[in-house]
Amino acid sequence: MTPQEYFAPDFTAPTLAQAPEARFQPVPSDGVLPEGFFSTSNLPTYLRVGATWRLPTRPRMDCAIVRRGDDLEVIEPRRLRAGELVAMGLAEDGSDGIYVHSAGFLGGAHSANEFRFMSTEVSRERPVNYEELAARIIEEKRRGGFLIWVAGPALVHARARHDFEWFIQQGYVQAMLAGNAVAVHDIEAATFGTTLGMSNTGKPTDGGHGLHMRAINRVRAVGSIEGAVREGVIRSGIMHALVTTGVPFVLAGSIRDDGPLPGICTDALAAQDAMREHTVKATGAILIASALHAIAVGNMLPAYHTHYAGVPTPLMTICVDQTEFVVNKLKDRGTHQAYGVVTNAQDFMHVLRFYIEKGSQP
Repeated sequence: MTPQEYFAPDFTAPTLAQAPEARFQPVPSDGVLPEGFFSTSNLPTYLRVGATWRLPTRPRMDCAIVRRGDDLEVIEPRRLRAGELVAMGLAEDGSDGIYVHSAGFLGGAHSANEFRFMSTEVSRERPVNYEELAARIIEEKRRGGFLIWVAGPALVHARARHDFEWFIQQGYVQAMLAGNAVAVHDIEAATFGTTLGMSNTGKPTDGGHGLHMRAINRVRAVGSIEGAVREGVIRSGIMHALVTTGVPFVLAGSIRDDGPLPGICTDALAAQDAMREHTVKATGAILIASALHAIAVGNMLPAYHTHYAGVPTPLMTICVDQTEFVVNKLKDRGTHQAYGVVTNAQDFMHVLRFYIEKGSQP
């Protein structure tokens, strides 16, 4: 499968050709925007500056557009400082010098308010076209794309750990965004052969309830996950594969974390900033078995990227969960381009790996 063709706006149309320049006003105080500022969506958004319509860099929803000299950038309001210039206007039709191009990937085939990667409803009763998903992921790797994976601990519990390790080693993962639990349970599996005290057959083990704490303690004694890999404390698994292949990861903390492991980002805003540095590079995202992280990262992702010759291209977004609720909630929170797969992590990872191995053969 190849990405959908982008249909650029017709800037010669009267409504756009006669549109005014975008207006900018200074931020009155740190982190506070002037009333009437333009609030971004995740769709291609053009601003008229001089005689040119321009796309800002680093797009994402729920932010402001800042002008710094000749540069336009989408920035979180909390990061702005007094005096910086932000785009003003409530209209998205060009009448304020700002145009949201909602139909750029549709070619007139669907509703102007609808952005689609694949046309399908979210339901466990609909088939998943794994061949198409695999072909798209293989194509992203071939083009030098940047695939981010958002993983939840169920990926480890459901015995999909070895498959994810394979994806990392084969170059299909450019960054992993997750929480403390994913790393803890993976490291427990690497050191004790259990996850939350369960054997690989799903049976509890004697004293198993404390094994994840013992795994955390061993890593804390070394000082870092990377150090634990170097010293042989961690010899297999997801974290081992990430460290040994040099793939970056961000582990964001939560109020219920055990330990946590060293290297966990316990400041929520710092974790968001760290994740954002990867989402702005993304050409694709696979969100699997993590409701909160999936929705959080989904809100950082635009519906498109411009990493291939500067042309807006749909940002492949795949959300996997065993319930329709999580996928629908992600869409309801603005990530309407996400393609939902309703299945468990083990089945998804195993079947996807099969089709990617099959599709990669000469």
